[in-house]
Amino acid sequence: MPFDRILTTHTGSLPRPAALLGLLADEASGKHVDPQERDRLLSSAVAECVRAQLAAGIDLVSDGEMSKPSYATYVKDRLTGFGGIGGLPSPADLVEFPGYAQRVLADPGLAALRTPACVGPVTYQGRVALARDLSNLKQALGRAPASAFVTAASPGVIALFLQNRHYRTEDEYLDALAAAMREEYRAIVEAGFVLQIDAPDLAMARHMTYAGASIESFRRVVARHVAVIDAATADLPPERIRIHLCWGNYEGPHHRDVALEQIADLIVRARPVGISFPAANPRHEHEWRVWERVPLPAHKILVPGVIDSTTNFIEHPELVAERIQRFCGIVGPERIIAGTDCGFGTFAGAATVDTGIVWAKLAALAEGARLATERLRPRSLRREEPRPHPA
Repeated sequence: MPFDRILTTHTGSLPRPAALLGLLADEASGKHVDPQERDRLLSSAVAECVRAQLAAGIDLVSDGEMSKPSYATYVKDRLTGFGGIGGLPSPADLVEFPGYAQRVLADPGLAALRTPACVGPVTYQGRVALARDLSNLKQALGRAPASAFVTAASPGVIALFLQNRHYRTEDEYLDALAAAMREEYRAIVEAGFVLQIDAPDLAMARHMTYAGASIESFRRVVARHVAVIDAATADLPPERIRIHLCWGNYEGPHHRDVALEQIADLIVRARPVGISFPAANPRHEHEWRVWERVPLPAHKILVPGVIDSTTNFIEHPELVAERIQRFCGIVGPERIIAGTDCGFGTFAGAATVDTGIVWAKLAALAEGARLATERLRPRSLRREEPRPHPA
């Protein structure tokens, strides 16, 4: 159908209530948690989170990742084979500024993050937790689940955060993760939701793990990670899937980030129709012009971040509209959904943006999308191209 208006969404994680943060911290430290109290807190948190998103004007909402300690490490409890204490490589940009790195890594939420290693065969065991999450979101929506999305970690980002100490090769580990996560991906889509595969590894792994490699070598890594995602979603409709990549959701130098243009041609080959990526932060905002040079397949949708998720500045709606219009001028307004750079609750307890400001930023996103729609509608009404499904 012809272009109607610019839809809005975000990247998945949102601020968690204090009581829920305490419960998640207790669970992470091994303390006993009353399952009935946990279920009550989660159901209430998801309901309030969805209400707040809709009140802010967000069209495609999520459960805010209320049940997850982080978007990637939550899988340690949904997959078998993880235990002990793993480790994380240091971001190359922070290594060059050790004083600032200490400030970032001293965050209590990050300090409490548990990253076990893979020490045995990986299989899926998270059906109960997944069913609870899907049920909570359905109840909170009170409308068609197609207007909401659910996030799930990519095999590549799991491998980045949870080191392999069991499989002979990284390829074997990725294949095992893909085979296990396939069940979660399918369940989300079959429940009627849009599946967002969180794959920061497609960009972030460059300065986290492969900082010393050539760009050609890293492109081979990206191609492999895309192939694994495609294999894990091979039986799912691409129009019900979107993928999110980023360079790490932290305020930092980011001067060692891989350029979007160096990987964009590989990203657009992935099966998911929607492509979510940061486009508002000062290191990557200029890269909107990449889409003038990298052809976007006709069925694809861009979900550019037009709100920065690491700063307490509330973007002016006029600026948001300008950012949206840049992309619309390249690929057409019917192929744009306005999003955020990343999440606002990436790690439970480690939010850098004040909760009240988060909702004000999302309201600015919605207002900016309204302004952009008003300016684009006269021209776009003459367009005949069909609007792809809002992945």
